[in-house]
Amino acid sequence: MRDKYEPMVNTLNKYLDEILPNYWYNIVPDLPKPLPPPIDPPENSSRIELLQQILPKEILKQQFTIDRFVKIPDEVKEKYGVLGRPTPLYRAKALERFLDTPATIYFKFEGALPTGSHKVNTAVPQVFYAHTEGVDHVTTETGAGQWGAAVALAAALYGVKATVFMVKASYDQKPGRRALMEFYGAEVVASPSKLTKIGVEIVERNPRHPGSLGIAISEAIEYALENGYRYVMGSVLDVVLMHQSVIGLETMKQLELIGEEPDVLVACVGGGSNFGGFVYPFIGLKSSKKMEFVAAASAEVPKFSKGWYKYDYPDTAGLLPLLKMITLGKDFVPPPIYSGGLRYHGLAPSLSILIAEGIVKWVEYKESDILEAARIFAKTQGIVPAPESAHAIKAVIDIALQAKKNSEKKVIVFNLSGHGLLDIENYRSMMLRYQKQ
Repeated sequence: MRDKYEPMVNTLNKYLDEILPNYWYNIVPDLPKPLPPPIDPPENSSRIELLQQILPKEILKQQFTIDRFVKIPDEVKEKYGVLGRPTPLYRAKALERFLDTPATIYFKFEGALPTGSHKVNTAVPQVFYAHTEGVDHVTTETGAGQWGAAVALAAALYGVKATVFMVKASYDQKPGRRALMEFYGAEVVASPSKLTKIGVEIVERNPRHPGSLGIAISEAIEYALENGYRYVMGSVLDVVLMHQSVIGLETMKQLELIGEEPDVLVACVGGGSNFGGFVYPFIGLKSSKKMEFVAAASAEVPKFSKGWYKYDYPDTAGLLPLLKMITLGKDFVPPPIYSGGLRYHGLAPSLSILIAEGIVKWVEYKESDILEAARIFAKTQGIVPAPESAHAIKAVIDIALQAKKNSEKKVIVFNLSGHGLLDIENYRSMMLRYQKQ
């Protein structure tokens, strides 16, 4: 019986080996302008030097590399395979029929990964490098809980302890995500907390503070410094976007195998990790076909429409170096919105350049827009998307309907960066709220 199926198994293994890349792609040398370097504030001690006490050494090295390709360690590639990479590329035929559009729609489904999102693509290498350097405890922050769950899983895979500072609004709204992190063995702390100086200061000023990613980052870094741990970050840093490039590199191979070339690529944007990972290989490793790149964000965190392109701190306490990025300001406190992963005040420096240069277009949607888009996708394709990913779906629907209006046979590809099975209560609360209006 085994011999009967061996050719099929060999073909499948060959396909998986061909699709999963051996190298990460780094867009920095292919940007239209040099990336502005991180800088220290004019006062106090050097934040850049402090990075050596915060990040694993290899992560710091990769953050500043100008190499176009960085080899994925064999151990990391093996873990990618264990966790389900390459992820599937699906054609959304039912959505096409529902929209009655001549456009062809594909989506890369990162929600197929164990924690339900793309975040594990960088959590695994970051924790791996920390582990190989003898670190036995990592800290991080999380908004929606996707990144925290990914770190909790990666830490479990390498026998490393993890402490996750979870934005309080999400801590209260998403007990399922919190439980998942704890199930993997992580300690989850509502941020702002009483475990750090910055947390205590904020709680004393406002005991009911909903928290923010900027505050949670500050707490995670302070806690790591105080205890000799290492900090791992889920977005914004160029090294994170580089690790996420496995998404786009796989998608390029999968499209090539079926003979398709995209006209439009779409992904949602919080700090920029899933968008950069999905789109950057298509931007930097140029094809002969002209493509459009669309970043979909939340109108409740309007960094595209109301942000400034300037040097700002990635964290509220100013423990990290200043980065030049599109930002609403480090003290921006977002409303406790449905899509916690999009609450971050800033944008990855590399993506900020691409937005400023007009290479990447953007759209912002309000809650009611993405609720309807999520329900359409669930009712047609059967997948409940994460609220963050629903922003990308809304953009895809708009583009597909415009293609219908113009009778254009466009190929639209988007990144469904997470599933929403643990977001059902959020969707339910949204539905109830709009039923009352």
